[in-house]
Amino acid sequence: MATLPDIPTDSALARLFEDERAQGEATWFSLPGGATLFNAGEPADQLYFVRAGRLGAFRREEGSEPQFLGVIRPGEPAGEMSLISGAPHSGQVVALRDSEIFALPRDVFFEACEADPAVMTELARLMILRSRQAATKASIGEPSVYGFITIGEPTPIRPLVDRIAREVGKLGYSVTVIGAEAQHAPTEWFSNVERDYDFVLYAAEADDLGWRAVVGRQVDRLFRVGRGDAAPPHDLKVRADPLQAQRLVDLILIQKRNAAAPKGSEAWMDAAQPARLFHMRRDSAEDTRRIARVLTGQSVGLVLSGGGARAYAHVGAIRALRERGVPIDFVGGVSMGAIIAAGVALGWDGAEMDERIKDAFVNTSPLDDIAFPILAMTRGDKVRERLAEHFGEVQIADLWLPFFCVSSNLTTGAYQVHRRGLLREALRATISLPGVLPPATSDNNVLVDGAVLKNFPADIMRASQLGPIVGIDVTRGRSITADDVARPASVWRWIFSGQWRKGPPIVSLLMRAATVSSGRDLAASREATDVLVTPDVTGVEIRDWAAYDPAVAAGHKAMIEALDKLSKPVADLRRRPSRHEPTPNF
Repeated sequence: MATLPDIPTDSALARLFEDERAQGEATWFSLPGGATLFNAGEPADQLYFVRAGRLGAFRREEGSEPQFLGVIRPGEPAGEMSLISGAPHSGQVVALRDSEIFALPRDVFFEACEADPAVMTELARLMILRSRQAATKASIGEPSVYGFITIGEPTPIRPLVDRIAREVGKLGYSVTVIGAEAQHAPTEWFSNVERDYDFVLYAAEADDLGWRAVVGRQVDRLFRVGRGDAAPPHDLKVRADPLQAQRLVDLILIQKRNAAAPKGSEAWMDAAQPARLFHMRRDSAEDTRRIARVLTGQSVGLVLSGGGARAYAHVGAIRALRERGVPIDFVGGVSMGAIIAAGVALGWDGAEMDERIKDAFVNTSPLDDIAFPILAMTRGDKVRERLAEHFGEVQIADLWLPFFCVSSNLTTGAYQVHRRGLLREALRATISLPGVLPPATSDNNVLVDGAVLKNFPADIMRASQLGPIVGIDVTRGRSITADDVARPASVWRWIFSGQWRKGPPIVSLLMRAATVSSGRDLAASREATDVLVTPDVTGVEIRDWAAYDPAVAAGHKAMIEALDKLSKPVADLRRRPSRHEPTPNF
C-alpha cells in the first residue's frame, strides 16, 4: 500500500498505513475540487490524511465573514484535533483541487495508538506545533502556490510575475516562476516543484489557453490581471470553480505609471467578482513589494476604531508608522476611524491628512447645525457637505489600498461591511451616530454608526488577509465623567461661550454609549490583532473637535512605545519560516 507523500517511511504514521486492520478498515477516495470533506458541527468520527491535491480550511461564524484558515497539503492530517478531543468539527474543509483522501475510522485510529504509542506522540507533536503557531499568531497552512492569468485586453504577465518573484526572494524565500512550458508536465512534476520551493508562481499569458486551464486547477489562490485604463471584457464569464466559490480569486488592475487615481474599477468588480482588488502602477517597485507581502503573509493591515474627537489619535499613530517605515497594505475602520482610514487608502500624506482633517472637523465643529430633535440632535448637513468636499465622487473600488468600513444595519440587526460603492455614502453611514446625526438609508435599510455593533473590526480585517494586523483603539480607559454630562449652569452663558458648537452634553453620552465594547468584542479584537495600541486620550473630551494636537500627540506616543517593544519588524510578526530553515524543537 502506498504511503502518503512527505511522511518518512520510518515514521509512526507510515507504519499506521501499513497496519493490517487499518488497511482493512480505512478507505481511500477521491474528493473533486470544490467538494466538502466536512462541515462545522459535524461529528469527528474519522481521521483524514491528504494523499494528493490540497484542501482549504475555513471558519464561518454567524454574523461575520468567512475566514480562510489555511491550506492542508499532501501528507498532512485534517480533523485530528476534533477527533482526539471528541468534539464536533469547528470549521469547514473543502477540496481546493481534485484530491485523494485516506480516511481512518476513529476506533481503528485509537486501537492503532494503543498498539503503537508513537502514532499518538507523532500526531500530538503536530497538534502542539499548530497550536503554538496559532497562539503566537504565526502563519500556519498559508497558500504557497499562486496563479496569475490575464483577462480583458492582453497585458504581459510573465514580466510582472518575475518582478513579484524577485521581491519574494528578497524576503528570504525560495521561489520559482513557471509558464506554459510546463503545460504537459506530469502530475508528479508539479508536486515535486511545489515541494522544493517555498512559493511557486504560475504565469499564463492571454493566448496560453490550455495552460490557463491547468493553472486554474493547480493553485491555492488565483490572481486575474487586467488593465485599469481599459474597460472589462463584456463577455467575461466567471466560472463557478472551487477557488471562485471559496472566494480565493483576486483581481489586480495595472494602472498607468503616473495615474493620479484609479478610475472605473467598479465595472471590473462587477465583471470579475473578485474577493479582493489590488491596484499596481506600471513598474512601481512599491506596489510590487506590496503584492509580494500579500503572497507571503507579511502584508500589514491597519484597523482604526471609532471614538469621536479622540479618533484624532489615529493621525499621530499613522505618522509614527510612516516614520518607522512600517508598510500599510490594507485599511479599515469605523466611524471617525473610517474617515482617517479612507484618507490613508486615498494616498494622503501626513501634510494632506492634517490639512483635510483640520478643515473638515477641527476649524469649525461638524455638529453645530443643531436641529429640532425629530430624528437627531443635528441636521447632518455640515457632515454631508464636508464628506462631499473631501471625498467627492470617489468609489471605494478606486482607492489605492483595499479598504472597508462598518455601519450598523438597524433593519437587519447586523453590522454591514462596506467594500464597494460611493465612498462618501459609506462614510456617511459609518459616522451616523444615533441621536446625533440622522441615519443613512440604503435599499430601504436604515444604517447608523458602525460603533453601535462593532467598534473595532479587527476580526473583519483578519478575514481579509493573513498578514499582521495593527489595531488602534481609542475607546479604552477612563472616558466621560459626571462633569461631561452635567446640565450647563446657564444656558445663555453656554451659548455665548461657544460651547454649544460641540453639541449639548447629551452628545457625549450618546457617543460614549455607542463606543463601549463588550468583553466579548474586546477579547475578539485582542485575538485578531498583532499590535494593539491604546493611546491615552483621557484628557480629550469625546466631542471636543478642537482638541486635535493633544490627541495626535497621544497617538504618536502610544504607537512609538508599542513599536519599541517589538522584537522584530511589524511585517515579520507572522512571517512563516522558509522550508530551508531548521524545524523548531520542542
